[in-house]
Amino acid sequence: MMRRGIVSALVGLLASFIQISVLPADAASEPADFKEVYDLIRAHVAGLSQQQLDHAAVQALVTALAPKVMLVSGESNTTSSSALISQTNLFEGDVAYLRITRIGSGLPEAIRKSYESLAASNKLKGMILDLRYTAGSDYAAASAAVDLFVAKERPLLNWGNGVTRSKQKTDALTVPVAVLINHQTSEAAEALAALIRETGTGLILGNLTAGQAMIAQEYPLKNGERLRIATAPIQLGEGSPLPPEGIKPDITVRVTADEEQAYYADPFRSSHNTNTLFASTGLSLTNPPSANNRARRPRFNEAELIRERREGPALATDLPGTREIDPEKPVVRDPVLARALDLLKGLAVVRHTRS
Repeated sequence: MMRRGIVSALVGLLASFIQISVLPADAASEPADFKEVYDLIRAHVAGLSQQQLDHAAVQALVTALAPKVMLVSGESNTTSSSALISQTNLFEGDVAYLRITRIGSGLPEAIRKSYESLAASNKLKGMILDLRYTAGSDYAAASAAVDLFVAKERPLLNWGNGVTRSKQKTDALTVPVAVLINHQTSEAAEALAALIRETGTGLILGNLTAGQAMIAQEYPLKNGERLRIATAPIQLGEGSPLPPEGIKPDITVRVTADEEQAYYADPFRSSHNTNTLFASTGLSLTNPPSANNRARRPRFNEAELIRERREGPALATDLPGTREIDPEKPVVRDPVLARALDLLKGLAVVRHTRS
């Protein structure tokens, strides 16, 4: 079946730039022989150079076998100088938000520093690690990042160098964690998300990841590129391999790729179909809906509060015209982020009730 897929991919790529008539294959027939198809195309397709045919064949092989086989740019690492955490924020006054753009050396220190900065003047009730569009192949950094949240010693991750373990500690970060993922969450970011769930640190929200977390060997090619071939799966500490199809979220929040990119750029962005998005995911908005992102509400002064307690609520016509008006906080429209905020707020209420 894999060989048939490769041949189909080859024919499809060739058909995209030359006129080839592709007849439907009988599903029960034997798969076509790759060399036979290759030789026939080379001998009979007019205007097709050997270089074009070879390029199409390579692309077809890589496409059919992805993500177990990948072509990697010849540059060592174009993102090595980019920030590990590109954005931090405080939502609802007590939920820390960290947007991780790359899994690399120094990530655990960056997470702790960001956490301590946000917790300096606020008692945090939760933390959101946004791993959407996050890549990086530093599995040691992923393991060490999760170690921040684990108080006891336990096995964490094995990427071919033996099993890493968390260290017993008294300063572990104990806040509930929500991890945001999507189809562009890849490699070590996938392992980090899986470890957060495996250790009981938090839950994963979003969509299936890229399925690129694997032990791989790279082979240099003549054109300067490298061929990356998966040799074994990444394993969690207990020995279970990360699934090749990607990490499934605990809570799936469906959103189109275009909408997700727009919300990623601006989580407060208004959209004509925002109500549809929230209805389809079963979300309860973090803030009540309003005509715009900055609805205004009256703020009572002390005298009015005393009057209301003594005489009962005042009618709208009784309110003084000079009453101060406060702008409301913007509404979080990003469906995945909003769902994570709702989850952490709910967990905070449960924890407070039990304490």
